[in-house]
Amino acid sequence: MGELSARGLRADEYDDFFGVFSAAFLDDSLAASSEAYEDVFRAEFAHGVFDGDEMIGAAGRLEQEITVPGPAQCPLAAITAVGVKPGHRRRGVLTSLMHEQLGALHDDGMPVAALYASEAGIYGRFGYGLASFESHLAVPRGAAFLSTVEVDGRRVREVGREQALEFARSLYPAVAAANPGWLSRSDGSWEARVLDSPNARGDVSAPRFAVHPDGYAIYRPKREWTSRGPAYQLHVAELVAATPQAYAALWRYLLDIDLVAEVVWRKAAIDEPVLGMLVNPRAVDRKVLDGLWVRLVDLDRALMARRYAAPVDVVFDVTDRFCPWNEGRWRLRADGAGSATATRTENAGEISLDVAALAAAYLGGTTLAALARTGRVVEREPGALLAASRAFATDFAPHCQEGF
Repeated sequence: MGELSARGLRADEYDDFFGVFSAAFLDDSLAASSEAYEDVFRAEFAHGVFDGDEMIGAAGRLEQEITVPGPAQCPLAAITAVGVKPGHRRRGVLTSLMHEQLGALHDDGMPVAALYASEAGIYGRFGYGLASFESHLAVPRGAAFLSTVEVDGRRVREVGREQALEFARSLYPAVAAANPGWLSRSDGSWEARVLDSPNARGDVSAPRFAVHPDGYAIYRPKREWTSRGPAYQLHVAELVAATPQAYAALWRYLLDIDLVAEVVWRKAAIDEPVLGMLVNPRAVDRKVLDGLWVRLVDLDRALMARRYAAPVDVVFDVTDRFCPWNEGRWRLRADGAGSATATRTENAGEISLDVAALAAAYLGGTTLAALARTGRVVEREPGALLAASRAFATDFAPHCQEGF
């Protein structure tokens, strides 16, 4: 084994990148389906680690925007396809990748990065904080709504792929812009999002589309027959609604489809409204898992991109050993109504924390006060913690209903 080197990739290394990704995840179908991502993934934005001429590690990024509290839009590096080939682990490959990638994001002026972690213990050491959670829901067919739930009576219709995507593209941006954690989408990401190849489909059927005048649902049936009769599952890929009434109408539609035993959604929010709509919420099988892991690449730009729920004037003493340009004391000032400023200061730190803890609070999914109870946030000036925690808080839990 020779000396390792890390660098950005060239456009002609696209196939090699997916080969590493496929090998790292022990799944040959990932390389086989790489053509589906040509419109959303650029090898020039990816990085690789090489042992001689062999690429042994790779990490990619998609350039999107994420809705942050305010709501406001913030440029996002959506980190994806991070992996190291079997036989090359424990050589510092991932650390080299993270150094190279975060340095490039800093040079490119990208304030925030986010990813989904294949293993939850990996990315904290690189400054990523657990910033959102997601629910795996299984709701039984026919589940009754409370009498107070208002369902929009306008018809929900099944439509074809092209008609559904045309409608979804027109509706999605406004809804996404109002929901922290949701991502912007290019035309290419729409196609990848509803990709219908055997490799992506697994044991569920092709996507189906239910459309309401103010919302839509994309779902995939999983056929199941038992000795007692049909017991299909409907796997929700996403559900987007501009009004609570449309949201209720789409759920009512899914829950009333014949042959179905339950509706499954594995990327629901932890405060998903359907849980509060049911007569018997205990009938829902629910698991809560980690969602987005967020990295503040340029701390000041990231803090100024979002809005704050209450006035705040606080000095954070931030530790960031992996991105030293963020290390030090930062004064955050916001009036609770408009834009904020984040500037370096010589004033004494009022709250001490690691950058990963600040990233965990960034979308409002975890409060600074809760992190203080774990010892990850330390108050140096009485009253500073509560004021900052309230300023970072949000009305709804951040949520991202798509993988990348």
